[in-house]
Order: sequence, then structure tokens, then C-alpha cells
Amino acid sequence: MLLLGIESSCDETAAAVVEDGRRVLASVIASQVEEHKIYGGVVPEIASRRHSEAIVGVVEQALAESGKSLSQLDGIAVTYAPGLIGALLVGVNFAKGLALSTGLPLIPVHHLRGHIASNYLTHPQLEPPFLCLVVSGGHSHIVEVQDYTSLRVLGKTRDDAAGEAFDKAARAMGIPYPGGVELDRLAEEGDENAYSLPRPRVEGAPLDFSFSGLKTAVINLLHNARQKGQEIKIPDLCASYRKAVVECLIENFSKAVQETGARQLAAAGGVSANRLLRRKLEGLSRETRRELFLPQLSLCGDNAAMIASQGYYEFLAGNTAGMDLNACAQRSIDLG
Repeated sequence: MLLLGIESSCDETAAAVVEDGRRVLASVIASQVEEHKIYGGVVPEIASRRHSEAIVGVVEQALAESGKSLSQLDGIAVTYAPGLIGALLVGVNFAKGLALSTGLPLIPVHHLRGHIASNYLTHPQLEPPFLCLVVSGGHSHIVEVQDYTSLRVLGKTRDDAAGEAFDKAARAMGIPYPGGVELDRLAEEGDENAYSLPRPRVEGAPLDFSFSGLKTAVINLLHNARQKGQEIKIPDLCASYRKAVVECLIENFSKAVQETGARQLAAAGGVSANRLLRRKLEGLSRETRRELFLPQLSLCGDNAAMIASQGYYEFLAGNTAGMDLNACAQRSIDLG
């Protein structure tokens, strides 16, 4: 089965052609990072306009690179939730028009389900059930993947997501957008024990995360140092902060492993590319003797191949949509 995937939830316009949910024939991404870097973050209105300008070309390129025509496709999978509403609408409406004109089935895909599916592309042998740590710029979840389309949220952030916490702390340190990636690089050069930072916990919800207080602690540390004229060693602070965020993620994920008895572990989302997080997950895998699956780095960020992959399983489960499909800025992953 050949599916065209379309992704436009944030600042990447992407299209891909995937066979049977596992084999990528083509994957094209048009990034807006350089433009948004001027503003220190994604500007929703600009993102929507750029999606509108890029989407036709991106889809045409994906089809050309795959060597397939629209008539050879079996369906169109598109991210409909969650994300920036204006950005999502561009992809959803384009997919609806394409489905209407070709008569192909329209398959709505939850963005975070797509991130989890990036592991199916990297590891063709992976099948549910497994436990997945989903960490991205806007989301931090511990998800029990019971089946391809049946998922249960065990824990989630109460405020900032891990990726958001990295980006905001990086901005406070003077690191340009996208800060999380550069913070990770600088942290490799620093002393992770140089600065003492808190490890926030959510009382009564041991699997939930909270990163707002940790982010505030870094901002206060920077302000106090500047007021006193003290030097801050940025690589050391990056390393100390990264260690604190990752330890919070690993601690809760480890608890979830023990509670569920999951034999297969996975991670997904942009933050799953973080060097320390990958090392800690590998360590957890060895200690608990669980098999670990991590997406290849090129599939950690937003892409359309993961949307087409998850779309395949949504289609098999009968989850298709009509022309009344609408974009949704917020929607829980377990609702599909």
C-alpha cells in the first residue's frame, strides 16, 4: 500500500511517500528555521504563509523522487492535530482538495502518533506493545502503545514540555534559536555538575513532568550572576541544565517501566535526538534488560514519512475522514 504523507503542524512543510507503513520511498522537508531565527521562535502567521507557498512544490518533489504518480497511490495521510492551527489548516485543506480531486481516501493522523511511528520506519521489526517516551518542543508524554491505534497516556507535562524548556533556557543564555540543539552541543563540552539545579516533581502524580520551575531556576541563576558581575560558564550551565531535564525524564520513564512491566522501550520526538537522553535510555535498557528502539536522527524532527507510516495503520483500522475534516490545535494522543 502506497500512502502520501503531508505534515505542516509547525514550521516544516513536508511530504513523503511510504510503502506499507515501513519503507520510505521519498521524504521531502522544507524548513523555515532560518526565517524564524530572526524572531527567536516560530511566528505562527509567517509559518502559515510559508506552508501555503511551499506545499505544492514539496508534494510534487516527493512524488517525483518516489517515482510514483497520484494514480498509483492508495491514500493521503495528513497531520490534523495538534499544532499551530493556521499551519495545520494549510496541510489539511491541501490534503482534502487532493483527496477530493483524486478520489483517494483521506486519513487523519495525530502528530504525536506520527512521531511514535518514526520507530517503525527505523526498526521494521518493532511491533506493539511497547512503552514510549514522547518528547518534543510542545509535548512530553509517557505513552503505553498497546496497539498501533490504541494508546494510553501514563504521564505528561503539567506545564512546559522538555523541548520548550530547552529552547527557553537557551534563549536566556543568549543561544540563538533553535536553542535546544545548540544547548545540547555546548553541553558536551561542559561540566554537568558545575551548577546545582532542582529536579521538579508533581505531587500525587509520579509519572507527570513539570519543567517550568527548572527553567525559572536557570533564568534566576543568570539574573543573579549578572547583577553580581559573576561570570557564567555557558557550556557548564548547558551541561548542568541538560542533566537536570534528562534525569527528570528518565526517572519517570523508569518508574513507568517498572509499573507496566513493558519489555520493549522506545523514544520519539525532536528531543529524542538529544545526546544525553539517548545515552541514558541506552543505560536504562541495559540495566532493566529491555529492548530499546530509537528513531534515526533524521526522523526525530517533524517529517511526513512518520505521518504516512502511522497513516497506514490508521487506514487499516478504518480511521478515514470526509471533507468535513478540520484541524485541531490540541488533542490528546489517546483519542487519535
